[in-house]
Amino acid sequence: MTLDIGTLAPDFSLKDQHGVARSLSEFRGKAVLLTFIPFAFTGTCTTELCELRDSQAEFTNDAVQTVAITCDSPFTLKEWATGEGFTYPVLSDFWPHGATASAYGVFNADFGCALRGTFLIDADGVIRWSVVNGLGDARSTDDYRAALAAL
Repeated sequence: MTLDIGTLAPDFSLKDQHGVARSLSEFRGKAVLLTFIPFAFTGTCTTELCELRDSQAEFTNDAVQTVAITCDSPFTLKEWATGEGFTYPVLSDFWPHGATASAYGVFNADFGCALRGTFLIDADGVIRWSVVNGLGDARSTDDYRAALAAL
């Protein structure tokens, strides 16, 4: 079960594609578009994160920070993020495997990966909007734009 709107988002500390520990709390003071993805190097996941990369001015700026999380290893994420030009943090929820995805209610234990869950967290760390799609169902950046506009 995913977290409810209006609840405080669980903090975490995960390594990014550069091996640097990043936490949700470091982004306090701005909104965070927290996007869980199932697997690196897959078509739908790559397309979704490339859309965020290509619209970076909207989704990573003074008011909002995009953060992606997957259960893949940090080494995999470094290659993927570098190859695709992702400059926002791509975090590894590899070990303990899926702990952060589980805290957000989006870990699929049968496949060992996160579902396509996105959480818009406000500057105070409160979840203001979320969507969770199945493994093969892409999300829409238009929905992200609408959620940000409603903040």
